[in-house]
Amino acid sequence: MKLAKKFRSPVEPRSFGTGLIVGCFLVSMTCFMVSRKQIVSCLPSLLTDADPTSSAVQTGEEFQFSDGDETTLESKPMCDRSSFRVDICDMEGDIRIVGNNLSSVTLVAPPATASGDGENSWQMKPYPRKYDPSAMAKVRPLNFSSRQEEAALRCTVNHSVVGVLFSTGGHCGNCFHDYADVLVPLFQTVAPLKGRVQFIISDYQGWWMNKYRPYLANLSDYDVIDFNSDNRVHCFRRLIVGLRAERDLIIDRSPSHCCSISHFVELTRTVYSLGRDRAWRAAASATKPRLVFIARGGTRRFVNMEELLAAAEEVGFEAVASEPDFYDVAQFGRVVNSADVMVGVHGAGLTNFLFLPAGAVLIQVVPLGNLEWISQHFYAEPAMARNLRYLQYNITQEESTLMDLYPRDHQVFKDPDAIHQQGWFKLGDIYLKQQNVRLDVQRFRPTLEKAMDLLLSVTVEGI
Repeated sequence: MKLAKKFRSPVEPRSFGTGLIVGCFLVSMTCFMVSRKQIVSCLPSLLTDADPTSSAVQTGEEFQFSDGDETTLESKPMCDRSSFRVDICDMEGDIRIVGNNLSSVTLVAPPATASGDGENSWQMKPYPRKYDPSAMAKVRPLNFSSRQEEAALRCTVNHSVVGVLFSTGGHCGNCFHDYADVLVPLFQTVAPLKGRVQFIISDYQGWWMNKYRPYLANLSDYDVIDFNSDNRVHCFRRLIVGLRAERDLIIDRSPSHCCSISHFVELTRTVYSLGRDRAWRAAASATKPRLVFIARGGTRRFVNMEELLAAAEEVGFEAVASEPDFYDVAQFGRVVNSADVMVGVHGAGLTNFLFLPAGAVLIQVVPLGNLEWISQHFYAEPAMARNLRYLQYNITQEESTLMDLYPRDHQVFKDPDAIHQQGWFKLGDIYLKQQNVRLDVQRFRPTLEKAMDLLLSVTVEGI
């Protein structure tokens, strides 16, 4: 049963915690510097005349190609390994997959086109964070091979729509990674297929599926296949393994991409029935603009929340504090969608900026620890890419609760770079796990006033 109205792209017409992000990107930057273009042809194939938009067919009979042009094509299923972030294979031919203990993807090479009697095989992990060993350690590898037809497993289920095989392992369970590693890349990969796609999920987690089912139900017309617990041999004419992703929470605009992050936000509003698509405007509202503080139950909390709420009210906002519900995405989505300004300390909770209406303001509070770069990359740039206004507030030593734990002349304050050099676990333990913030209300007030000014100055149609 569909949970929400179908979204269609306008083109055709808990986990380790948020702090884990820092370590991921320390590793990623090193990998990026040494990565080089390495696009390889993984497997031999014939390109058939299969129509990926035809009706899905599921039978127990052996897969048969339709008669058509038998001209041998030079095109081969390509596995692009050039990105430091993700490997992806987009394959066409007689493709057979089976999960369970095998976790195999087999391209059947008819005898007339098979290259020799040997077998070409390799492995990949279909999760878009390949530079991060801690994430990839929780992703099951897939075994790719090319076999003669007589040596291949016989089909038990045939599909005539495109298959997309991806993992919900890795860092899934952290809100940021749920969106940056799976949901946004999934949308980017399959939106052009307009629902005619079969999802096959490796490292399937039932709670994750229940949490984000509305997205998957709107992007595919078919029930998800739990790859690792399915003994059947599924056959496809086209299979995409892995998800397309260039940057976290951003879809690069290029001729090859049908959609933008704004289109993903449109999908988000659809699946969670979020009513507001535009932030408060003075000329169109008799009420106050609404400001939401993201409350955190663990670390990097606002320890003087009541003072902050009062200050926001004095500036002219209706101010509330709310903590995300781990399971109920829709409930917290409605809270954020009702806001015109969202304020939060750097961390996964800021991912909820995806629920804000266009023209709203995101204020990111950056703790001590030289975290400015990741704050910009993970939240500032993606927020601005989707037509939000962005403000950043960097705290002082006096506003950090680390002052209660370390002497003022400690390396934690004097030389954060030295802490970085001791490795991710040391950095994360000090600056992300031990630290809360006690904002200086008078120092923070101008940032609140600037947010109000930005809302009052909205005049551009479409924002």
